[in-house]
Amino acid sequence: MNNIKVLLAEDEASLGMIVKESLETRNFTVFHAENGKIALEKYQKEKPDILVLDVMMPIKDGFTLAKEIRAENKHIPIIFLTAKSQTSDVLEGFNNGGNDYLKKPFSMEELIVRIKALLNRIELKTDTENIKIGNYLFNLTKQTLTFSEEEQQLTHREAQLLFYLFEKKNEVLDRTFILNKLWGNDDFFNARSMDVFISKLRKKLNQDENIQIINVRGFGYKLIC
Repeated sequence: MNNIKVLLAEDEASLGMIVKESLETRNFTVFHAENGKIALEKYQKEKPDILVLDVMMPIKDGFTLAKEIRAENKHIPIIFLTAKSQTSDVLEGFNNGGNDYLKKPFSMEELIVRIKALLNRIELKTDTENIKIGNYLFNLTKQTLTFSEEEQQLTHREAQLLFYLFEKKNEVLDRTFILNKLWGNDDFFNARSMDVFISKLRKKLNQDENIQIINVRGFGYKLIC
């Protein structure tokens, strides 16, 4: 996967330069900003493929920046970089539109795996624009979920997760497999992130009482429809 455009918002100049140069040696194009205000300007100008945002930045923090960008772009993947590790901070990041969460210090290999996992396009063997899930119509290409002409927009990861659940409908979707496929690894924070995304999908599918996403403890999740 070449020529991926990354917007990196990191106020620590030395870390920002290291990450930028490391990604560029691997054929990424990187736009570095040292605060949230500049990052927003570069986002609007450069139209990156993915955002890597430090949480604690001057002028405009990463959560605020993500929330503003999400208001106009529901699809672009967002990874938060932070020294914070409390569950409440993780949840705040996802509630503000984040797709992934990487704790400092981190390895470049881990960051690259997470970037590629978010941008990886599912190789499909079905019609991605007319997937029936109960009384819903799921369009993976457009990342929409429609019920009685009422359309909901899904995020990139919500759409991917729902598709994998659909592919294994009425069977167990292995927890470790999906964590490694969509999040890059199966550590505690990624598992917590997936639980949040499952909860969001349950809410978006709750208009059809015949649809359930159940937790098969110790194994994974099952979409029943």
